[in-house]
Amino acid sequence: MKNLLEVSVGILVMVCFLNFNVQAQKSSYRIAKTIQLTGDGGWDYLSVDEINHLLYASHGTQVNVVDLKKGEQIAVIPKTEGVHGIAVANDLNRAFISCGRDSSVSVIEPGSFKLIAKVNVTGKNPDAILYDKYSKRVYTFNGRTSNATVLDANTLKVVATIPLSGKPEFAQTDGKGRIFVNIEDKSSLTIINTSTLKVEKNWSIAPGEEPSGLAFDRANNRLFSVCSNKMMIVSDAITGKTITSVPIGDGCDGVAFDPTTKRIFSSNGEGTMTVIQQLSADKYSVLENFATQPGARTITVDPTTHHIYLSVAEYLPGTERRRPVKPNSFRILDIEPVK
Repeated sequence: MKNLLEVSVGILVMVCFLNFNVQAQKSSYRIAKTIQLTGDGGWDYLSVDEINHLLYASHGTQVNVVDLKKGEQIAVIPKTEGVHGIAVANDLNRAFISCGRDSSVSVIEPGSFKLIAKVNVTGKNPDAILYDKYSKRVYTFNGRTSNATVLDANTLKVVATIPLSGKPEFAQTDGKGRIFVNIEDKSSLTIINTSTLKVEKNWSIAPGEEPSGLAFDRANNRLFSVCSNKMMIVSDAITGKTITSVPIGDGCDGVAFDPTTKRIFSSNGEGTMTVIQQLSADKYSVLENFATQPGARTITVDPTTHHIYLSVAEYLPGTERRRPVKPNSFRILDIEPVK
């Protein structure tokens, strides 16, 4: 009887241990749906309009607009050649789209998605684009000329051109007079003063290399730069000090921060999304590397619903870095937390 009891207890402990492991291996996220979009070609940034529940996805020579409540495409904004980014200004009822191929900004009315104006920038290949509500200005970060064009968001006039130390990538605003932008080829962060429209400082993000995506935690003044050497650098937005580095997947391009859940998401081209929990302003822990799809490198989060969106397509056979995109395969991965 004693031996049988010991065996039974042993089996029970083993079953509990196995069940614990199964639970531990379960993801906190799932792909709720895939949203098929029209058109062909490459893609870049995504942008959520949380007030109107819309998602803007850059795609070749157009922008696909998705109704997030319906989970379907409702419009296409055409003639945005070499489109990169979309910046929504709800207070002005405008959206600004950076068009790299003709070095311009398309200004759109969000309700009708009709073109209001086409504005030429003072640089080549505007990539990241940012609307700063504090200064009521739009900033384009021009990759080929290493500068930033500043537009008055009301008059649509160019008010300044800001020289930068290298190739700019994604940018963020603190909403109080400072703009932060990753400088990819210098492995640094640049700070722009929105009053003087000049560069205030340049900060190294070592040991991070070639930063692309940038997210910002305003409550704790922390910047999150995802880098090509498979790490995310956390920087103090006041002092510029590197707080820590966190491992992420390979081939990252974008990063998003959810201020409610205190989680950071790195979209990695290898086909994973690194989920990082902010434990405090200076402490971070990797929760998981969620499986997405190879090529899903750009990301955004809806802070209202906590859904995460990544754009991706299928590839045809070819060399590793030159694989053509399969026609009619562009889609959005809608990822939600598991309740």
